[in-house]
Amino acid sequence: MESSKTGRRPGTPQTKEAILDAAIASFVESGYAATTIRGVARAADVDPALVMHFFGSKDGLFDAALRGAMPVRELAVALSGDVSSLGARLTRRYLEVWESPETGPRIRAIVGSIASTPAAAQIMRDFMSGELATPLAKSLPGDQPERRAILAAAQLMGMAFARYLLAVEPMASMTTDELVISVGPSVQRYLTGDLG
Repeated sequence: MESSKTGRRPGTPQTKEAILDAAIASFVESGYAATTIRGVARAADVDPALVMHFFGSKDGLFDAALRGAMPVRELAVALSGDVSSLGARLTRRYLEVWESPETGPRIRAIVGSIASTPAAAQIMRDFMSGELATPLAKSLPGDQPERRAILAAAQLMGMAFARYLLAVEPMASMTTDELVISVGPSVQRYLTGDLG
């Protein structure tokens, strides 16, 4: 006679993905402050200890959710090509990622929750420096690549914050092409121009 297993699922790669999906959904719906390890575990049908095993802490879970929501590889596509048009390509690709129905809502909700706690803000700073600015700096010729990359990343993040989270007009209603024409040259100056 076979015994049937009951209870919560064990720790498999699919389980880790289910936990991450539940965490992203919770951060999107409830924000950082209201998301709990127990709530994520309940939504993923796992023991809270398994969430801790995979992610270490709520901050680790938030970091993984941020990385899962922000498709850095898609942004890296903009890095190939002539550096003289990198500002426009990077601006366009960044806008496309924020506007995508698959990634946009998650990014907006997760990034929007960074103001709720210093820990979430620190995770965002680390992500911005490590995942966005570092690869960009490696692709830049010339002097001060790290400084240039973080200035460009800050310009793009500020644009996204104003457009998607604060809905500042007229930026919120501008087309992608209009924003690329308006913001791309500023990004380009940070990347290759005189920093003064």
